[in-house]
Amino acid sequence: MYIDGKATAAELRARVGAAAADLKAGRGLVPGLAVILAGDDPASRVYVRAKAAATIDSGFHSVEHLLPARVGQRDLESLVRALNRDPAIHGILVQLPLPPGLDAEAVIAAIDPAKDVDGLHPQNVGALWNGRPGLVPCTPQGCLLLLRQWRPDVAGLDAVVIGRSGLVGKPIAGLLLAENCTVTIAHSRTADLPGLCRRADILIAAAGRPALVRGDWIKPGAAVVDVGINRVISADGKSRLIGDVATEEAALVAGAITPVPGGVGPMTIACLMRNTLVAACRAAGLAEPAL
Repeated sequence: MYIDGKATAAELRARVGAAAADLKAGRGLVPGLAVILAGDDPASRVYVRAKAAATIDSGFHSVEHLLPARVGQRDLESLVRALNRDPAIHGILVQLPLPPGLDAEAVIAAIDPAKDVDGLHPQNVGALWNGRPGLVPCTPQGCLLLLRQWRPDVAGLDAVVIGRSGLVGKPIAGLLLAENCTVTIAHSRTADLPGLCRRADILIAAAGRPALVRGDWIKPGAAVVDVGINRVISADGKSRLIGDVATEEAALVAGAITPVPGGVGPMTIACLMRNTLVAACRAAGLAEPAL
C-alpha cells in the first residue's frame, strides 16, 4: 500500500481553505503568513514560491520579504520583530538555510512563539516535549497525518526514527511518544541499524542518505515513512529524486509506504497552512477548527 501524500495534502488544504472562508465570512478574519527569504538559493526560491501560491489558494493574506544574501543580522531580526507586531500577520516563516554569516538560531528565537508556524522556536519545542499546546513543525506533523491513513491509532506500536535533527527526527519522535508509541531514535553511531529497523512497526527514515534503508531492513507489514529528498544522477545522465528508502524493495515487504516524490513533501506545505490557520484562531481567541 502506497500512502498518497498528494491526495492527503489536497484534502487537508481544502479543509483549511473552507475554514478560512468561514472565518472571513463570520469574523472578518483573514489568516496572514509572512515568508522571509534571504539570498538567492534556487531550491529555497522554489519552496518560497510554492508556499506563497498555497497561501493565496487557501484564501490567506500572503507577504514575501525577499532579502539580499548580504543582509545583516540586526536588520533581519528587526524585520522579524516588526512582523511580530503586525496584527495582520499570524504566521512568520524564515526560509532555511540562511546565507553564511547569519545566526539562524537567533533569528528563530526572535520570532513570537505564537507566530512560529515552523514550530522551531525553543518555546514550541519545549511545548511538544512537555505535552503542552504549541505549534508543531510541519514535516513531522505531516508524517503523523500520513501514518493515520495507515492506522488511525498507533498506540503501543514500536517506532524507529532514523535521524536526530531538530527539523524532523526529534520532533517526529516527540509526536510519536505523544501517540503512546515506544520510540527509538537511531543515528550514525547506532549499532546494528538494520537489526533495529527490523523490529519496528513504524519506521521513519530521515537520515538524508539516498536508499539507505533496504527492503530486508523492513518488518513485514510495517509502515515506512520516507522523509528523504535526494537528487541523484542516473546512468543515462538524468537527475531524479529518491528518498532514504529503497522504495521498490521496501514496498514488497511493508504494509504501507510513502513514495518520493509525492509522499511527505506535499504534506509539509499543507501543514504550514494548517498551522497558520490555527495561529490566527488562537490570536483571535477562537476555537480551533477540527482539521
